[in-house]
Amino acid sequence: MKITELLITELDHEAIGSRKALEHVPEGKNDWKPHEKSMPLGRLATIVATTPAWIEMVMNMDEMDINPPGGSKFNPQPWKTRRDLLQQLEASLQKGKEILQRTTDDHLFNTKWRMLSAGKLMMEQSRYEAIREGVINHMAHHRGQLTVYLRLWGEALYSTYGPTADTGGLAVNGARVIYPSTEPLPITSDKPVSERPD
Repeated sequence: MKITELLITELDHEAIGSRKALEHVPEGKNDWKPHEKSMPLGRLATIVATTPAWIEMVMNMDEMDINPPGGSKFNPQPWKTRRDLLQQLEASLQKGKEILQRTTDDHLFNTKWRMLSAGKLMMEQSRYEAIREGVINHMAHHRGQLTVYLRLWGEALYSTYGPTADTGGLAVNGARVIYPSTEPLPITSDKPVSERPD
């Protein structure tokens, strides 16, 4: 199996958790943030929805300056509804997968990508490393932030890598780990919620 195929499989897997989180983002609260140093909910949700498309930048550009002279020209597509967010995620995922399908493992491993800030080199790594760290790991990182925001809004959290306090505990104790996002969580169960075995 080619590395590009493994990356596509991993993108699909990560997209499951991102969909579940984005389906529960409160609408009309884009400017809300839990702390003055936090990013606004709308910006964070946009990042979660659009991160897979960053693969295009990593594969088709040799470098990116995150703080270019004159400021960033990146203007994310605005959203008003969860449906908008989910459409952005699906388009972003499709774009990332198409880019990977058109590249080779040789290009991933044997060409470099650089990140700059105000013209200063921040990192230089293979394109494979940039996709693993800067795209796929970044998806999980920002989705994790988003789940904290959702918890603060009182939303029930679906599992991504393991159980949450809302999914009823560990799989070894009979709790399901992955719930379709349209299925209600068992938070009204008479069983105590625990992520530890009895």
